[in-house]
Amino acid sequence: MKRSGIVRWLVWCAALVLGATACSGAGEQGGHATAAPVRPVTGTQLLMATGLDVTGQNGVRKRLLDAWNELQEKENSPYRASAVILPGSADRQRSQLLAALQSGSAGYDVVNLDVTWVAEFAAAGLVRELPKDYADDGDVLAEVAATARWKGKVYAAPFNSDVGLLYYRRDYLVGGAGIDEKKLGTLTSGHTTWNDVAPLMDAVDAWARADKSDRSKDYRSAWTSQLSPYEGLTVNGTEAFASAGVRLTDEDGDYSATRKELEKGVAEFRRRTESAHTLEGAFGSDEAGSLKDFAEGRTAFLRHWPYAYRTLHAALGGDRLGVAPLPGAAVLGGQNLAVSSNPAMPTERVRKAQELVRFLTDRTSERCLLDAGFAATRKSAYTDPGLSCDERRAAPGAAPSSEGGGGDMPRDAFRRPLYARSTLLPALEAAALRPRTPLYGAFTHAFTTELSRLHSRSASPSASDEDVAKELDAALRRVLPSG
Repeated sequence: MKRSGIVRWLVWCAALVLGATACSGAGEQGGHATAAPVRPVTGTQLLMATGLDVTGQNGVRKRLLDAWNELQEKENSPYRASAVILPGSADRQRSQLLAALQSGSAGYDVVNLDVTWVAEFAAAGLVRELPKDYADDGDVLAEVAATARWKGKVYAAPFNSDVGLLYYRRDYLVGGAGIDEKKLGTLTSGHTTWNDVAPLMDAVDAWARADKSDRSKDYRSAWTSQLSPYEGLTVNGTEAFASAGVRLTDEDGDYSATRKELEKGVAEFRRRTESAHTLEGAFGSDEAGSLKDFAEGRTAFLRHWPYAYRTLHAALGGDRLGVAPLPGAAVLGGQNLAVSSNPAMPTERVRKAQELVRFLTDRTSERCLLDAGFAATRKSAYTDPGLSCDERRAAPGAAPSSEGGGGDMPRDAFRRPLYARSTLLPALEAAALRPRTPLYGAFTHAFTTELSRLHSRSASPSASDEDVAKELDAALRRVLPSG
């Protein structure tokens, strides 16, 4: 197979993995999940329930678990830990975890929760309160630490974070549209708005229309994102609302926005998505689809998460790929580790589960997560020159091919991803939180339902921002308490 064909295959394989769909062509086990076992809470085998590791079969999460097991063996401890991979979408995984913890049937000791689920699981009494230093130790990034708390108490330890980033095609913008490098460099300042990006989109659109060579033959529109009616739409909508200064809930999870504020958020979301710059396919697109469109050259800009960087760099190389903080507000994502509150867990088992969580989220583990392509939750992973991923946790030789060699991403002098300190860290520090509420599932359904109507075939072209805000206000009041 030619190199171009191999790279293309790797990109789509990775895109499917990033979209939580298994890719079975390179030693993967088809992504088949271990069935949740039914067992009493006895023995010394700890189970951690988690979604698919986007870094592969021998990915960083597995290597961290292996390192903890090796440590237990050296300390003559009988305890070992293994992961149970939950299948399906994030919503399906959430439903499985809720059912398993409520019934106690699966015997999970540690659960890997999306940051938006922590309030729900804590309010339902399904996870244990942890010592405050699991999140509030001065090293965990402030906004990231907030995702682990509910009602002033810590219920989880931040594991890996996420934040929206703006990827761009340098070959289109510089090599094609002739945009000056210095002007393009303003994107990386971290203080841009979508108004700042619009002229760049105009320029690349104009070039693509005039270009007669093969360079622009695949180009369709300036940017794409995840605008299908699922959590991706919630994220994009929340970023637009936050950019307009709209906060939808307060610290207690109560609905706090006014109709006038909603109008501002709707106007900002409409301005971004109804623009001629938006790829038409974006309204049916998710993470895998939008990554594919961008990598195949249909757009010059892409809103995506940090874990896409390795895949895109493998496909495009540093000469064609750029990455910058997202203009305006970017939403925080990621996962946190929590310990089950199952009362049948013996005291020693609870202690070992907490010890496992602390190990998986300590300074060294966070550096390992950063090196593998995740967004680390600790500032030290980005800034401490003396911190590295030790050999025991990095497990040289066990890494999948996408984590080394020619497919690896560029790195700085300390072997961190090159963009980590200059781009990723500032983006995380400035990130906005999605609404924090035990009723997040109901919120996101109502929010996406109303926003998706703006771009559905049945949408009234005459519907004003005021009309949409009125309907959204009514929908959110139906599902959320008001303070």
